[in-house]
Amino acid sequence: MSEHVVEVAGLIKRFDRVVAVDGIDFRVPRGAIVALLGGNGAGKTTTISMLLGLLIPTAGRVTILGEDMLRHRYRVLPRINFCSPYVDMPKRLSVRHNLIVYGELYGIARVRDKLAALAHDLALESFIDRPTGQLSSGQKTRVALAKAFLNDPELLLLDEPTASLDPDTADWVRNYLRRYQEAKGATILLASHNMTEVERLCSDVLMMKEGRIVDRGAPAALIAKHGRQTLEEVFLDIARGLSASAAQGAARGAAP
Repeated sequence: MSEHVVEVAGLIKRFDRVVAVDGIDFRVPRGAIVALLGGNGAGKTTTISMLLGLLIPTAGRVTILGEDMLRHRYRVLPRINFCSPYVDMPKRLSVRHNLIVYGELYGIARVRDKLAALAHDLALESFIDRPTGQLSSGQKTRVALAKAFLNDPELLLLDEPTASLDPDTADWVRNYLRRYQEAKGATILLASHNMTEVERLCSDVLMMKEGRIVDRGAPAALIAKHGRQTLEEVFLDIARGLSASAAQGAARGAAP
């Protein structure tokens, strides 16, 4: 069994003349929580789409759980899942019916029992029979998380997992993710604009800009490298094109 759940080598994706992902390489160790960060248009969503097999790379290789995603995607898909509050479920179906459909697509035994447990864990019970189109943004985010946990995935890909949640609920979700990862030995790759969330959850960070990985490391190591106090300041340095040495100089200049 490989020690790495995700292995990406020379990954490129072009859309006509636009290079969305420009030759990236990275690996995600088994049982780790890793962040993929970058501003809008950095290539995060395109990268995740290729990891899921939804987009075919222009060049490069994606290996998930030891399988080549171009050749053996359907061996991998039952063992992974994806969550994004920006991907809508059928709006006329109730939350319950939507999640039952997804559970049956994953071939989950006793899907209604699994749904009942998730509804309790993620506090869906008060609106589980409401049409999905009538939910608030925060409620939709919790339903998307429930869908992602239906098959007890070994690899969980998350896009803004706490978007639209109030601080208390977001904190609860982060704790739930941590407990799940520890209990199952699962691996999590997440994209987030919440730098506090990344500092709290992640053991490693991949910083993307213009389709390339321009920096990487543990949150504390990146903060020290850039001479900053928080990961958000590091993110802003990279987004604004400051090198680590320039950022340290700027930080010294701003110090009282």
